Amino acid sequence: MKLVRYGDKGFEKPGLLHTDGTLRDLSRVVRDIDGAALSDAGLSRLEWVDAAMLPIVPEGVRLGAPVANVGKLIAVGLNYADHAAESGMDVPPEPVLFMKATSAISGPDDPIELPRGSTKLDWEVELAFVIGTRAKYVPLESAMDHVAGYMICNDVSERSFQIEHAGQWVKGKSHDSFAPLGPWLVTKEEVPDPQNLSLWLDVNGSRRQNGSTATMVYGVAYLVHYISQFMTLEPGDIITTGTPPGVGMGMDPPQFLWEGDTVDLGVEGLGQQHQRVVLV
Repeated sequence: MKLVRYGDKGFEKPGLLHTDGTLRDLSRVVRDIDGAALSDAGLSRLEWVDAAMLPIVPEGVRLGAPVANVGKLIAVGLNYADHAAESGMDVPPEPVLFMKATSAISGPDDPIELPRGSTKLDWEVELAFVIGTRAKYVPLESAMDHVAGYMICNDVSERSFQIEHAGQWVKGKSHDSFAPLGPWLVTKEEVPDPQNLSLWLDVNGSRRQNGSTATMVYGVAYLVHYISQFMTLEPGDIITTGTPPGVGMGMDPPQFLWEGDTVDLGVEGLGQQHQRVVLV
């Protein structure tokens, strides 16, 4: 299934993408695409829904982030060896974890805000996954049982806030609009191997990133296992897994986003995003 949330920001409704390409309304079936809907029981109920009988949503409607009421948005840094190299950093001996504020979550085609004082606004195409079953001290061999599905995340970053200011990375990762998600959540049965997906990103029509999840240092299963040793993962929590090389910070000379720039990105089987940079 491909699950979506559509409508004006803050008033999104649940939906799904039918096999005929139409968007169908799920409002009479579930309250929202949240942790309850993404649990094993919730997804089992949705699998029995006859999408052809659901109301068709008019074309051109805005898509929001596919998951509502996200409790935690956890990100993994330096999870591609070649991206670590372009950042001038070693491959970490354990996953590098940081948080992005959930207020940074936005729709897949919503504008990216250029924050006040920003000088180094950067892009990062990433595979994200969503937890469907509560995970605490999860063994590696059963880690994938806790995954509900996958989607695209653009881990937008302000590098001067992230690196040149004191403190943690979260400051450079959490401005409003710094976590575009979607366009849809693809449930795990449609993604048999999350470690074999191509991903790409263009800036103003020029290719900047072109990679594969096959080159991740720490894969999805290991991340569920590892993170669950330090915190409980609840249904609806999102983990975004790192980016391949080609970010603006790693270019020679570095290149960053400014007002009017456009960003297009995609992950194999998970759709595409499009954003324009705007001044706050």
